[in-house]
Amino acid sequence: MNRTLPSRGPRTLAALLLAGALVSTSAHAATLPKPLPHRGGIFTQKEGKIRLSGYLSLPKGAGTHPGIVAIQEWWGLDDWVKAQADSLAAHGYVVLAPDLYAGRVAYDQETAHQLMSGLVDEDVMAILRAAVDHLRSREDVRAQAIGVIGWCMGGKYAIRLAASDPGIRACVMYYGAPLTDPAQIRNVQAAVLGNFGALDQGPSPEQVKKFEAALRKADKPVDFKIYPGAGHAFANENNPWGGYRPAAARDAWQRTLAFFDRELKRASLPGRKS
Repeated sequence: MNRTLPSRGPRTLAALLLAGALVSTSAHAATLPKPLPHRGGIFTQKEGKIRLSGYLSLPKGAGTHPGIVAIQEWWGLDDWVKAQADSLAAHGYVVLAPDLYAGRVAYDQETAHQLMSGLVDEDVMAILRAAVDHLRSREDVRAQAIGVIGWCMGGKYAIRLAASDPGIRACVMYYGAPLTDPAQIRNVQAAVLGNFGALDQGPSPEQVKKFEAALRKADKPVDFKIYPGAGHAFANENNPWGGYRPAAARDAWQRTLAFFDRELKRASLPGRKS
């Protein structure tokens, strides 16, 4: 709908335009991670029997760095996921985001649902394990400092990857489906950080609290936070449901960076100090 501004004097109109620009700039600055020029590139390599493809983003500086596997939402390996990988790389990590849809990206919910429904869990896990193996094999990665992060569908697979690989030290879940199998929960050796929305129903706050209690009962390092007023996919400014929450997204990202810094950069290797 077109809106007509009421007639105003030059000074008043200039002041309004300046105020609008300042609000826009402030809102943009509050978005974390900030959009960065893509420093990474498309990656393809045979890893065992798996043809591994995805997006690889590298930090600046020589030497070795911790490695992180970044797992896409149900939309696919889109520009938003690549921006998250680039932001993590800018903080000193070698980041590999596997492409679970073989080059396809969804721009509507129906297509995203079809692509996600077409995944076979065993095949996905094989791809993710191949991604971890690749990071461990790289000369610029500290093999004993590997983490994983995932959003939505990727959050579900992130915690399952941590349960299947005892060498993963840190796992970040953004509103992903929790583990319910006690055996899988016992297998998790990574510290786990979770960022969830109080208005989300997939997973619901009750499911999140139950999962947190199960992790604590199994004596696993866990730090979950449920954000009031936030729903599913609150961290993604492109959320088509309009559920983006800048303040919650900013806080969750700062928690994520501090967590990876503590678990992957500062922790002594190869063992973990309690």
